[in-house]
This record gives sequence, C-alpha cells and structure tokens, in this order.
Amino acid sequence: MNPLIAGSLTILDLTALTALVAWLWLAFFHGRFWRADELLEDIAPEHLPAGRAPSVTVLIPARDEAATIAAAVRAVLAQEWTAEWRLVLIDDQSSDGTGDLARKVIEEAGAGGRATVLEGTALPSGWSGKLWALEQGRRHPFAARADFLWLTDADIVHGPRQLVRMAALALAEDRAMVSAMVRLHATDFWERLLIPAFVYFFQMLYPFSRVNAGRAAAAAGGSILVERVALERAGGFAAWRDALIDDCALARHLRGAGGRLWLGLSRDSRSLRHYSGLAPLWNMVRRTAYSELRFSPWRLMLALAGLALVFLMSPIALIVGAETGDGPAALAGGFAWGVMSWTWIPNLRHQGVSPLIAPALPLVTLLYMAMTLHSAIDAHLGRKGGWKGRHYGGRSETAAGVGHRGVDR
Repeated sequence: MNPLIAGSLTILDLTALTALVAWLWLAFFHGRFWRADELLEDIAPEHLPAGRAPSVTVLIPARDEAATIAAAVRAVLAQEWTAEWRLVLIDDQSSDGTGDLARKVIEEAGAGGRATVLEGTALPSGWSGKLWALEQGRRHPFAARADFLWLTDADIVHGPRQLVRMAALALAEDRAMVSAMVRLHATDFWERLLIPAFVYFFQMLYPFSRVNAGRAAAAAGGSILVERVALERAGGFAAWRDALIDDCALARHLRGAGGRLWLGLSRDSRSLRHYSGLAPLWNMVRRTAYSELRFSPWRLMLALAGLALVFLMSPIALIVGAETGDGPAALAGGFAWGVMSWTWIPNLRHQGVSPLIAPALPLVTLLYMAMTLHSAIDAHLGRKGGWKGRHYGGRSETAAGVGHRGVDR
C-alpha cells in the first residue's frame, strides 16, 4: 500500500479535495468577486439630481504620453457635462512633446478658458512621480474650489457619459470616491492571456461588492472621482506621497477618514496602453508585486504556497489521478479546475477575450507567481523598479496595495 495514505485517502486526494473546497468557497462566499457585475453603466443613475450638479476639475498627470495624449484629452473634452468643469493636464517633464500635443487639442476644441497644461516641476525627494504631478494639479486655482476632482490617466479614452455617471452615483449614494476600472488593452496573444487575469486577481484580492459595502478599501487609478473636501480631510496626496500603488493608498486614507467608496468596472472607457510581447507585461507586474506582500519573505512564501494549492493543484490532481487510477483525486481535481475556469469567464467576456482560454488559468497563475518571485528577488538584491527614466526602491508601508498602473508615472 502507498505509504502516503491517511485512512483511505492519499495525500493527493486530500490536497485535491482541499483545492475543491477552496474553489467552492471562493465561488460562493467570497463577495461574488468573479461575476464582474459591478458595472458603472448599469448601476449609476442616468442623470444628475436636479439642482445638484457639482463643479469638477479633471487632473491628468502625463509623462511622455505623446502616443495617446491627444485621444485622451479629446475624450475628456467631449464629456456630456453641462455643469462647471475645468481641466488641468500636468506635463510631468515629458521629453516627447506631450504638453504641446495637449495644448493643440485644447486650442482646437476652443477650451482654452477652462483647460490648461501645467508644466510640472522637478520631483521632490520622497514623492512618487504620479502623486507629485497630481499634487501640483491639486494646488492649481482651477482645482482649489471644485466640488470633485476627476483623476484620470493620459492613456485612457473615456466614453462620453463617464463623468456624469460617476458624479450621479457619488451624489445619489453619498460616496467620497467613485472609481471605475476601465477595459484594458488586450489584443495580442500575451495581452489576451495575462491582462484579464490581472483584473481577475485584483477582483479576488478586493471584491468590489465588499469595497462598496464599506468592508474593504481599493480603487482603480484609471478613473477616480473624489470629493475634494474628503481628499483634504484624508491628508491630501502628501499623506501617501511615496506610495508606489497610489490608488489603493488613496482609498485606504479616504475610508480611514470616514469616506464611503464605490469601485466597479466600466464598459465604455478603455486603456490605450499596449504591451507588445511578454517582457513589458512581466516588467509591469514585477515592479510592484512584492510591495503588495509588504516586502515580507514570509508573506511571499505563504502567497506562493496558497496560489500553488488553489490554482495549480487541480490540474495536477486530475492528470496524476487519471494516470495512476486515483479516482477521488482525478474527480476532485477536475471539478475544482472546472469551477476555477467557470469563475474566469465573466472577466474574459468583459475584456473582450474568448472564454475558451479559461482552462489556461493555472498556467497564467504560474506566470504571475514567477513575476512575483522575480519582484521579490529584485527587492532583496536592491534593484529598483523603473518607469520612464525614474526608479523606485522604497519599502514604505504606503506602498502596499494593488491598482491599475500604480507606478506608471
């Protein structure tokens, strides 16, 4: 008899059953994270309450975004917004003419009286690039008296009703922050394989329903509408000035100051940032993965062990069980793999990717595990993560968290 037997079940049987139980719990008792049904377009009211339209200032930090800035600014200027609004684009010392392109779009739209390009100053010690750019925008007179600030990225094209929906939801439900994760670029092979999983893991880590119920704090940095007074009450951007993943740091501080949050998906807004091949995607994850684990080797080991058990054990049990005639292991492994794949399908559909790749989630997870390990090795060897000529290597507590392109500036 096999020496690895506990009662009538082998170790393979027990681990396969553990993975199955884990997936049943994740599917039915973990905040419905996988359903991708917290949609801005479905939940937000269509119109602002009469007489309550707030003033809004849009802040766009931009560093070397010549390829996307014109489309991003045009989309903001085309918003169906009839109340008072202003736009401040902070040109964060770009070297590719980003600021000039933005000025041209503003001039062509005849929006010079309410839109401006602010030349960013040198990055002070202790600040991350994106947060310093946003802080400069916050200090601009256009933002000083706004009811809300809309923080959006220079590589995102919004649908024309994005702002009105976010504002209506903020007012109707008294939310200090409304954040919408836009559809990410997923057209080539590696993007289709890895980008939907990026969003899926984010949803698993921070189930949107729990954020919206006040039981967790998270945000998606591509589109955040934040009440200006609530932001100042939370300490402003300076309170988490060195955060590598700034959107979730913002969410935690707002929640800590008593603000209510809303986080969901958006169908009508999309990112233009294209990752051609595996290397750019790998580096995007590697830069910040270890910070989510608070730079802790113990957390790293637990995370990798947990991912291996939950995501990798199912196909292993099915394959090994089928080859060795271990029926319980094969059955439990196959069932768990099926549940796992099923939970990924709504996310794949939202991103416009074929659900046929859903069974590849264990392979995708293995790649993300390797990226996380690479991130940890870099941190312990003193290698700093870089983006557009800047390098970050801090281990601040405020770096913990995950978000959309948190260190892209």
